[in-house]
Amino acid sequence: MTVAGLVVGATACSSGGGTSSSQAADSGSYTVWDPYPQFAGDSAWVKLLDGCGSRAGVKVERRAFDTTDLTNKALLAAQQDNAPDVLILDNPVVSTLAEAGVLTTTDENKVDTSKVDPNLLAAGQSGGKTYGTPIGANTLALYYNKDVLTEAGVDISSVKDWKSLTTALDKVRKAGKKGITFSATGTEEGSFQFLPWFWGSGAKLTELDSAQGVSALSLWRDWLEKGYAPDSVINNTQTTSWQEFASGEYAFAENGTWQLAGAEKAGFDYGVLPIPGADGGSAAAPTGGEFVTVPVQGDSGRYATTRKLVSCLTSAENLYDTDTTLSYVAPTAGVRAKQTAAKPELKPWVDAVKAAKGRTSDDLGTRYPRISEQMWKAVQSALSGSQSPKGALTAAQDAVE
Repeated sequence: MTVAGLVVGATACSSGGGTSSSQAADSGSYTVWDPYPQFAGDSAWVKLLDGCGSRAGVKVERRAFDTTDLTNKALLAAQQDNAPDVLILDNPVVSTLAEAGVLTTTDENKVDTSKVDPNLLAAGQSGGKTYGTPIGANTLALYYNKDVLTEAGVDISSVKDWKSLTTALDKVRKAGKKGITFSATGTEEGSFQFLPWFWGSGAKLTELDSAQGVSALSLWRDWLEKGYAPDSVINNTQTTSWQEFASGEYAFAENGTWQLAGAEKAGFDYGVLPIPGADGGSAAAPTGGEFVTVPVQGDSGRYATTRKLVSCLTSAENLYDTDTTLSYVAPTAGVRAKQTAAKPELKPWVDAVKAAKGRTSDDLGTRYPRISEQMWKAVQSALSGSQSPKGALTAAQDAVE
C-alpha cells in the first residue's frame, strides 16, 4: 500500500502507574518496529514516535521493515530474547505471533482497548485473549461511476442485495457499458476480495463448500459468463482492477479506502456503496490495517513505559491525524465522528468498517492462511471454468481438512 507523508503531532499521553523497577526502566532507549519503510527519519511519523518517547521520558529507536520481513525478524528476535518494546503489525499476523508466544496480552501489558470497536479488536484476538490495539482500519466497498449508471438508467438506491446488483449490471451491459471489475488473482488479494461475497452469503471459513459459499462463487462465475465482469479479473490485482475502473468505462469496482485519492483524480463523478449481502444489508468485508502490540520482555518493568508509548500512539488526536492521512477509518467511534464531520464522504466507509470482520476472527488464528490459499485456488478454478463452483470449493475444503 502506498501511503502519503503523515502530518501528525505528538500529543499528551496517559501517564500510567509505575513501580520502582518500571521507573528504572524509564531511563534509556525503547525500540519500536513498524511496517512503514516509506517513512524516512524526517517524516511526521518518526517525529510522532520521537515525541511520544520524549513525553514518556525515553528515547525511541525505530526500525522499519516490509511486512513479511517484519514478521520473520520479530520471530527471530523473540527467539534471541531481543524483541522490540513496541511492534506494529499487519492485523492477520497478530495471531501468528501470539500463538508463537511472542506477544503479551492486553491484560498483561495493561493497554486500554475499551474504546475500540469489538469487530475490529477481534482481528487481534486469539484463544479468547487480546494481543494489541488497532491503529486504524481499511476495508472494501463498491465504487460506482455515476455517469455510467445514469446512462444505463440505474438508480443506485435500488442496489440493496445481490439480485438488484445483478439487475443493475444487466442494464449497464445492455446499455453498451462495462459492469464490474474486481481482483480474483491467485494470492491473498483474491481471497481478500472474495470474502465479502463469501461472508455476505452467510458462509463460514470453516466450511468452504457450504451451499452459501457455493452461491457466492456461483455469483462471480455467472457474472463472467454473462459478460458483467471481464475475464481479466482472474489475473487482476487490486491495483490493475482499479486502473480498469479509473478508465471511466465500468459501472462498479470493488476496492478499498486506499483508492480514495485516485478516485478524486479519476475525472468522473463517483460514489461508494458498502458491499451488499445476498439478501440485503452490508456484507462483512475483511479488515486491513495494523495493530500496535507489546512483545514479551525479560524485564517486565519495561511494560509501564511501553504502555505510555502505545497510549500516545493511539490517542484520539494522533489516531485522527494518522488515520486520515493513511486513508484509514479510525477504530474508535469518537475519532470516526471527527473524521466524518471533516469529510462527510467517508460515511460509506465508516459503515463498511462497522460491518467488517478480521480474517483471523472466529478464533481461526494460524489456520487462516491455509484456508485462504485453498479459497483463492477454488476461485481461480471456478472462474477459469476448470471446475464448477461446487467442485472447486469441495476440493478446497478437502485440502484444508
